[in-house]
Amino acid sequence: MSTVVRYGILGCGMMGQEHLRNLALIEGAQVVAIAEPDAHMKQQAALLAPGALMLDTLDELLQVQGLDALVVVTPNYQHAEQLLAILQRTDLAVLIEKPVITQLEQVAAVKQAADRHPAPLWVAMEYRYMPPITALRKHLEQGDVGEMQMLSVREHRFPFLEKVNDWNRFNRNTGGTLVEKCCHFFDLMRLLAADEVVRVYASAGQDNNHLDEAYRGERPDILDNAYVVVDFASGKRSMLELNMFAEGSRYQEEICAVGPKGKLECFVPGPGRFWPEATLGPAPVARVVLSPREPKGPIEAEIPVDPNILAAGDHNGSTYYQHLGFYRALTEGGKVDVTVDDGLKAVVIGLAAQHSAATGKAVTLTKGGLSFEY
Repeated sequence: MSTVVRYGILGCGMMGQEHLRNLALIEGAQVVAIAEPDAHMKQQAALLAPGALMLDTLDELLQVQGLDALVVVTPNYQHAEQLLAILQRTDLAVLIEKPVITQLEQVAAVKQAADRHPAPLWVAMEYRYMPPITALRKHLEQGDVGEMQMLSVREHRFPFLEKVNDWNRFNRNTGGTLVEKCCHFFDLMRLLAADEVVRVYASAGQDNNHLDEAYRGERPDILDNAYVVVDFASGKRSMLELNMFAEGSRYQEEICAVGPKGKLECFVPGPGRFWPEATLGPAPVARVVLSPREPKGPIEAEIPVDPNILAAGDHNGSTYYQHLGFYRALTEGGKVDVTVDDGLKAVVIGLAAQHSAATGKAVTLTKGGLSFEY
């Protein structure tokens, strides 16, 4: 393949437009076709990718000649069916947004199709690529806290935003908040622990958000806060604390890893558009703090991000770095960082957490982490 990669984009809502802005920053990335059924979103996409062929459906997109890769950025409940159609009809490389599935019953078919596909398949897990999180990971790999034993992830953020046809207000469309929002964090837990999850327990509720909303006579059923405890095969453990009515927080994500030699913390600010400088002052800068046991005392470092990359999305620059990795996988034979197996396992942990929250019972994952028993 040449250094020019010709992309087709499926879905151009809010996240699809973020993908377009970031692809525009990568020399050699060329968006040539976009499929989006919503007229307003299609209009916005056309402004971001002038000259791209504008289409309505996946079927039309798959008939475009000369594509090298597809980026799938549609509503969650469409992902599995669309990915299976793409894998059945093409040999194209694919970057697909999380969650790759929303139902446990979809695991086997997606895994089998992915295992047969000859081109790179990459599941979009943007949080891996946030510069402060990559800095934290480097400290862990260097052994700066020893073998990590405990990991906590706190996300205090804004409520779910409005999406086309309000699809994200219902568990049946999203997989549930602990899938839709939190599969990122379960992926991070597996990555940082370098281990598989064996047990999940969750306590969660819908206590503040969307309580006075109704769509076609239905009230939203999505969770807005949760604690999730995750046990690994090695005995390592992790915890997620999620709150989706805390958008005034200075930092949106806080990650803490502890080992026998010390503690490592990572602080990630939320999107700049939710931090109005006129009232709150300058947006905070991401930082990482290493606190060794000997010699005692924290060592703090700011992790700045190029303003142009920050401005291209709402994920602290991660979408750009993710696309750069995908581009290099296609043009230089680089590795796929987030495989379909990774994406499936993250969703299964989220589905287990959803079930645990609903029943009050812990969920034990089967060996391999691709299904669960309860």
